[in-house]
Amino acid sequence: MSGFRRINVALAMEETGLVPLFYHPDPEKCRKVIAACHAGGARVFEFTNRGDFAHEVFGEIRKWARSEYPDMMIGAGSVSDAPTAAIFMQMGVDFIVSPVLNPEVARICNRRKVLWIPGCGTLTEISQAEELGAEIVKIFPGSAVGGPSFVRAVKGPCPWTSIMPTGGVDPSEENLEKWFAAGVTCVGMGSALITDKAVKAGDWHSLADTVKNTLDIIRKIRMRQA
Repeated sequence: MSGFRRINVALAMEETGLVPLFYHPDPEKCRKVIAACHAGGARVFEFTNRGDFAHEVFGEIRKWARSEYPDMMIGAGSVSDAPTAAIFMQMGVDFIVSPVLNPEVARICNRRKVLWIPGCGTLTEISQAEELGAEIVKIFPGSAVGGPSFVRAVKGPCPWTSIMPTGGVDPSEENLEKWFAAGVTCVGMGSALITDKAVKAGDWHSLADTVKNTLDIIRKIRMRQA
């Protein structure tokens, strides 16, 4: 079962403003990336469900993280159906992120009080997701759906909606300024944050610095907007 209450996971996402995304078939690579993200200040991490036996990789890193980094909330992304969500929940997932709006995923997560973040591309889908209990919705791919202007348009009639874009988000201050000015709750960032170059080189200090700098930028932007 999840090690955290779903409201605490949602609050951690809002407080830090950043959810790093990563997948690798080698559990050791995943452990190094998680450790670097934690050292940089991240406390929420999404393991992307890609490739054969991804759930087995997740099981290994979840057990390890509970011992080494008990304050790190680790979820699973790219979970598009209820059976897959059930597998990850059995392995102690702290939240589920889906690329689509699937009511069956909502129901199975709600039964176990696991935070569920569905992918939405229209205001109607966002409204349906919130009716199903979604605390945060994901817009994906963020840039293709409409970018910051889409977020701003949604927040006009629905200021209560909490949005996490992924796709089209990068660690630059210019890019982050646009998203947070539009009203996002947090951003999801994959290869733009955890670069192939850093992973292949095993440059974990550089990755930790990138995560720290990104969080510093987000804090600075929020202070300006306060």
